[in-house]
Amino acid sequence: MRPAAQQRCSVEEYLALERRTEERHEYLAGEVFGMGGASERHNLIVANVVGELRQQLKGRPCKTYPTDMRVRVAPSGLYTYPDVVVVCGEARFDDEQRDTLLNPTLLVEVLSASTEAYDRGDKFEHYRKLDSLAEFLLVAQDRIHVEQYVRRESQWVLAEHDARTTTLRLPSIDATLALAEVYDKVDV
Repeated sequence: MRPAAQQRCSVEEYLALERRTEERHEYLAGEVFGMGGASERHNLIVANVVGELRQQLKGRPCKTYPTDMRVRVAPSGLYTYPDVVVVCGEARFDDEQRDTLLNPTLLVEVLSASTEAYDRGDKFEHYRKLDSLAEFLLVAQDRIHVEQYVRRESQWVLAEHDARTTTLRLPSIDATLALAEVYDKVDV
């Protein structure tokens, strides 16, 4: 579930607010929504995923961004902060500030009890409007479980992974992700 809107404003006012505060907010249709803090498990999973992907993408034309890289879903107007963003090829940004990415290739969301329904539903619906997006991962933090959505032409194909010994192949970025590494030091 998304928290209640904190205020209404224009996109320009929203971006000005985001650029001068430490707190993060989502923006959609004139409404600003505060984003809560993350648990230890959430932070460990994000760090593990970023570390694994960054290592594999060294020397390749892909960049890995953790939590604070804002993404704009231009077709719907959503501004949000995925937990992990990977862009392959030249990164395109909303303006000269280079803090709002327009063309992610892979997005990862770590599920929390308070945001799981939103991440799976409305947020993924927004993400699917991004022409550049080829893959989306939903990672549980209370158990070993990853849902992997891969775009194949005009359809999204789901694969679920729940064994610590599983290694996911990430076709969008030609990399892998071992669940043993994703959940390293995470008490599940």
